[in-house]
Amino acid sequence: MKKIIILILAFSITGILSANDNLLLLEEANKSYTEDNFEKAIELYEKVIENGNESAAVYFNLGNAWFKINNMPEAILYYEKARKLTPYDDDILFNLQVANSRIVDKIESVPEIFYVRWWKNLLYFFSVDQWAAISLIASGLLMLMLLFFLLSNWYWLRKTSFWLGIVFLIVAGTGYLLANQKHQSFIREHQAIVFTPTLTVKSSPSETGIDVFVIHEGSKVQITDHIGDWLEVQIANGSVGWIREDDVKKI
Repeated sequence: MKKIIILILAFSITGILSANDNLLLLEEANKSYTEDNFEKAIELYEKVIENGNESAAVYFNLGNAWFKINNMPEAILYYEKARKLTPYDDDILFNLQVANSRIVDKIESVPEIFYVRWWKNLLYFFSVDQWAAISLIASGLLMLMLLFFLLSNWYWLRKTSFWLGIVFLIVAGTGYLLANQKHQSFIREHQAIVFTPTLTVKSSPSETGIDVFVIHEGSKVQITDHIGDWLEVQIANGSVGWIREDDVKKI
């Protein structure tokens, strides 16, 4: 029993020390940034991330540091990582827009079908945990309505509980789908930023494939397939082709 307590204390102390180290690194990184020592700030922010302290704020600051030394692909990469965690942050969206205006490609997006746009807006309205909580609460209320429907002798209560049960069923199912989809979007690296100055996209996963189109560093691509060290990608205008995996960094 004593050994278990000692182990628990050891892990607790290690966790506290690690958190303190990350906090000191973050403070030093912020100080380096304010002193215009952007290379040092980048090094320290990357150490914070390597230690497992990933957050929209750290990614945003790291993107700003890369922007300050005029490295747009790295800046866009970390702004996109920050936006993945907080999609509607005005500062992140503005800085990302400015960085995208500094790269070669200005690719027009294909308009999304209205219901796809609505679903995406709904998806990002709450966090994964919030959608999961909504689903659980709605499921509990659904069970309660089911009990009222089965046990009540009052017609009006049975009718009300039936229709409310339908509503809670829809909310619970929608909340589960949204929580699951958002969780999958976090763990899957399905988007990437191009890091090759000029990249020729092929029609097939081979150097002998036909040249389809050209994109440049800083452009964002959607990963749709993966064969060996080749990625099938799609750009915002809907064009599709194959590139080498080492030509991009995944968001």
